[in-house]
Amino acid sequence: MTAGERQERIDQALAEEARLFAFIRRRIPDLEEARDVMQDVFYRVIAGIDQLESLEKITAWVYSIARNRIVDWRRKKRPIAVSRLAQEESLSLVDLLPDLSNQPERDLLSRLIWETVEETLAALPAEQREVFVQHEFEGKSFAELAREMDCSINTLISRKRYAVLALRRNLETLYGEHKEN
Repeated sequence: MTAGERQERIDQALAEEARLFAFIRRRIPDLEEARDVMQDVFYRVIAGIDQLESLEKITAWVYSIARNRIVDWRRKKRPIAVSRLAQEESLSLVDLLPDLSNQPERDLLSRLIWETVEETLAALPAEQREVFVQHEFEGKSFAELAREMDCSINTLISRKRYAVLALRRNLETLYGEHKEN
């Protein structure tokens, strides 16, 4: 890879900086810790930029690194005894996904995971799916959703919990099938 190609990849990754930081901040409330995760993400991007196969995959790759760093951060920060609310809020899609960075068939497994997620979400009752999608993918808080949907935060947490449990069941089945092959 030429120096110009390498710089083009780095520039493309840096173009995602504002959106990526917003993505991280929705999942890590503390500003300094979010900055630390962001710095770690870009360190890993720069370190691994030469192994990236094509420019088309750079955005997905950068977000994959960010998701993995967020999962690592959550695992380090997860308290031993937490309240019910904190437990429910920590149930997120990121916590259910494996680290695929060292698996040779990661593209195939990644596609299978997202197909399973999409199928599971499609099979959920609309209320559970809506809460899960808006909280996980759109980054809306439970308080914001409670105002929009005119229901209690506990109801929303319960709906999301059922969605996460369904995802966990289906993903565990997928992981079991993958390990057998």
